[in-house]
Amino acid sequence: MPRKPRILIVEDDAQARKNLAHILGRGGGYEVETASGGEEALRLLHRQPYDLVLTDLRMEKVDGMAVLAEVKKHHPATEVIMLTAYATVDSAIEAMKRGAFHYIAKPYKIDQVRAQVAQALEKTLLKRDLKARHGVSAIVGKSPRIQKLVRTVEQIAPTDCNVLIIGETGTGKELFARAVHYASPRAEQRFLAFNCAAFAQELIVSELFGHERGAFTGAVRTKPGLFEAADGGTLFLDEIGDMPPAMQVKLLRAIQEKVVTRVGGTEPIPVDVRIVAATNQDLKRLVDQGRFRSDLYYRLNVVALEVPPLREHKDDVPLLALHFLQKHARRQGKEIDHIEPAMMEALMAYEFPGNVRELENIIERAVTLSQGGALTLRDLPQEVLGASGPPGPPGEGRPMPTLQERERDYIVWVLKHTGGNKTRAAEILGIDRVSLWRKIKKYGLEG
Repeated sequence: MPRKPRILIVEDDAQARKNLAHILGRGGGYEVETASGGEEALRLLHRQPYDLVLTDLRMEKVDGMAVLAEVKKHHPATEVIMLTAYATVDSAIEAMKRGAFHYIAKPYKIDQVRAQVAQALEKTLLKRDLKARHGVSAIVGKSPRIQKLVRTVEQIAPTDCNVLIIGETGTGKELFARAVHYASPRAEQRFLAFNCAAFAQELIVSELFGHERGAFTGAVRTKPGLFEAADGGTLFLDEIGDMPPAMQVKLLRAIQEKVVTRVGGTEPIPVDVRIVAATNQDLKRLVDQGRFRSDLYYRLNVVALEVPPLREHKDDVPLLALHFLQKHARRQGKEIDHIEPAMMEALMAYEFPGNVRELENIIERAVTLSQGGALTLRDLPQEVLGASGPPGPPGEGRPMPTLQERERDYIVWVLKHTGGNKTRAAEILGIDRVSLWRKIKKYGLEG
């Protein structure tokens, strides 16, 4: 059963505090805590997060703006509603600029408060759902290297430094980029991804910086670029090593000056964007070869995250495989809840040249083909079976095995991976137990 949303009410007027607690607690069904002022609120916020904070604006010592700042610094997913008897346009605008969800003037109507609370909680829960799906908690892995990366992401996310993510294709570089974004104060703004290897230089300029109407043939309307669209958020530049040299100059200027100029335009447009770049290439070597600008490299490489290939953290394979099983079984509406030990052993023996992405594809395929409540060896593609299974086709200088030799070797292998369980072995082989017993006797495999 899901927990009730938790609300903190910060109000120095005792009667007003009591009334709000009653309206939202007993009357609204929420879990409510109260603070008699800003100082007490800060102590409570340091102790635990809340789903929503309602705070009076004018309080002695620590006012509502200070409470708002503390919430946004340490709990960016939490929404804040400001309450005040001194409603002015200036204070309302200032509160909204600093991240308040809404601004309610006293005396307020009960229905108005309830409606704003419901809307704010809906937004908070939506953000927390995004964070759960794309934030640090979405990174699956208990190996020391992955856990070290997670700690680094948690450390750098609250800052605004640019990040360079290095790793082979399929290692999950975009997953780490999203984790940086959703663990940062920019989480409420947009995360936009752009593949630098997918476009010609002319299109890269237009996509990143936008264009004015009539700037080129086909530009029938003004189009903001990704820098503008991601203003306040994060721009993920994938395959940055493939960006053309001339485009690197333009990108460097945008990062340094924090302004962009649309194609065909003359007015500089201020932008506030955090850059997270990724590459599967050795950028330092590209710099040495003159194929990548050194000044851009150092601008991007403020903090580097090196994501290891899956073969270097194989102890995460079972955890990842089960994660993907749950994900794709749920999507396909199948009741598959575990992976047979023999299949898991085969996965552990495989090198995964395509890394985590290949593992997910293998599990998705297995879920699609599976007809039982568990994934088995029969659900694996041949290239995975060949990594840990019986000898494959003969190589140079190796004699061609007979069909009976191949069958015998395969039965031996299946029996080994089922721990001698003949019922499971027969199921994997696609024959009944009596037929398996006959073959065991035929090939002298008893005992």
